[in-house]
Amino acid sequence: MRYCCGVRAREENWLLKLYVTGGGHLAQEARANLERLCAQYLSGGYRIEVVDLSQNPAAAKEHGIVAVPMVVREAPVPIRKAVGNLSETPRALFSLHLGI
Repeated sequence: MRYCCGVRAREENWLLKLYVTGGGHLAQEARANLERLCAQYLSGGYRIEVVDLSQNPAAAKEHGIVAVPMVVREAPVPIRKAVGNLSETPRALFSLHLGI
């Protein structure tokens, strides 16, 4: 799924991958919180990809996923990771370096 928005005062493209297992409450909450953070702190040029590890378990090992839900900021580099439902905005912003 693709969402358009981008970085405040920057011309970067952001790629955020959300790793979940299934479509349960925690996965839905993490997705909603990630979408909220992106809409609020990024303003042009981001993409969110959701990877369901129950359908693609090899992706966990391939991408170093040790807990879910986990968000991996693949672009811009350096790669940053955050674990959990992203409900604590300051912690999520710090972990992923969003809007900084």
